[in-house]
Amino acid sequence: MHLEQVNAFYDFVASHQDIYEQYYNGCCIRGVFGVWSWDKKKIVDFAATLGFNFTESELDYVLFDSGAGAVQHVSAY
Repeated sequence: MHLEQVNAFYDFVASHQDIYEQYYNGCCIRGVFGVWSWDKKKIVDFAATLGFNFTESELDYVLFDSGAGAVQHVSAY
């Protein structure tokens, strides 16, 4: 199931600082007054370059519907 791919991707990103920096710099959209958001399409595309396979819908589910466990891993850096 691809939901496991999302979690595996975030575990991988969280355990490799250089990969996390690429992820942050490539997928984060920085706005005015320190507001920022994440581009889900860029996240899915970036994950695919590392061999992970999931959709934007599956990413949404893991990040927002399942308790946001993956987000907590990534914020470690």
